[in-house]
Amino acid sequence: MTHNEIDIDQFILLTIYPSIALFGITFFAKKANLVSSIQYCLQAFSCIVFSVTYLIFIPNGGAQGLALVLLLFSGILLLLARKHTIHPEENDKSSSKEIPFI
Repeated sequence: MTHNEIDIDQFILLTIYPSIALFGITFFAKKANLVSSIQYCLQAFSCIVFSVTYLIFIPNGGAQGLALVLLLFSGILLLLARKHTIHPEENDKSSSKEIPFI
């Protein structure tokens, strides 16, 4: 395997940083009672920022795969935000379902 100037421990850290950002946005969105579509847009924006940062600042394409995955994930988050914006009543019904006690 060729060496692309990035070690496995650095790659794991580059994976953990966006995860921390996504969970942090979710935590603060729940505390601030934000609409879920805004939460998804903020998460998608953070994924795009991390992706562009990784493409620009990581030498020799060491995180190109991770940047691509983050871009794809931001697209999925934007689709979720669109779904929650167009059909907000479906989301309320699914979250208020209770499991009947038998």
